[in-house]
Amino acid sequence: MPKTKVDLGPVQETLLIPLLGRAQETEAGGRLLSDPKAVEIVQQLDYDFAKWGTAARGACIRTRWFDSLVTSFLAAHPTGTVVEIGAGLNTRYERLDNGRARWFEVDLPDSMALRRRFFDDDARRTMYAASALDIEWLDEVAKLPGPYCFVSEAVLIYLDAAEAELVVKRLAERFPGAQLLMDITPARAIALQPKSALMRVMDRSSWFRWACDDVGALARLGAHVERQASVFDVPPDIRPDLSWGMRFALTVMPRWLFDKMSGGYRICRFRLEAAT
Repeated sequence: MPKTKVDLGPVQETLLIPLLGRAQETEAGGRLLSDPKAVEIVQQLDYDFAKWGTAARGACIRTRWFDSLVTSFLAAHPTGTVVEIGAGLNTRYERLDNGRARWFEVDLPDSMALRRRFFDDDARRTMYAASALDIEWLDEVAKLPGPYCFVSEAVLIYLDAAEAELVVKRLAERFPGAQLLMDITPARAIALQPKSALMRVMDRSSWFRWACDDVGALARLGAHVERQASVFDVPPDIRPDLSWGMRFALTVMPRWLFDKMSGGYRICRFRLEAAT
């Protein structure tokens, strides 16, 4: 069977990094997560995954962390709606679905065309081709039952600051009371990209752009931070599944050094309220 050609824009191409990471983690035994669907997709794509080596496995820490936050939302709101902004080739629905929630997955047309090669809509899952900057998809989400949990895992950080802030502001205005799960890249993290084994083999147009040094300042957009954590704060339920080297580093390395090496990258949970 011929493999599927990958025809994506530079930023959209980065969706292959977490896909590869999940496949490699699964093939290595799946301590952080098990994702047979990711293995299947990687095997069917005509793409040079070798350029990333095993560096992509590091993305699994982030994915597992987001999984934990979404699981908490579903435990509190089992019939709510999870909205994946920039769904890429994510398999969170396959990994976490509780059989009752609604899922809405939005991504750019080229990414969604590739996604539809491997996934289908069903009674509780809707896939929608659009930019995060479009407004039509917000109307579609509003038709689904709340409460809502919006997930931006390595998505809005690829936008310019004004664009990313516009998306956050629109979500807060349209869905007050919703959760927004989002990673944040301070200016230091942006500056570290040339040293990244993943990003230095990619076109610079695909690098992170949104630098946010003050998470609390997003309250002006209607996003009120409820929880923020650096890589040093990996949740206790995840730590036992980290690699030996990562567990050792978290044990012996001081926070200031760990945060310096990660550029201050953070994973945050926000409560959305219309800005006043």
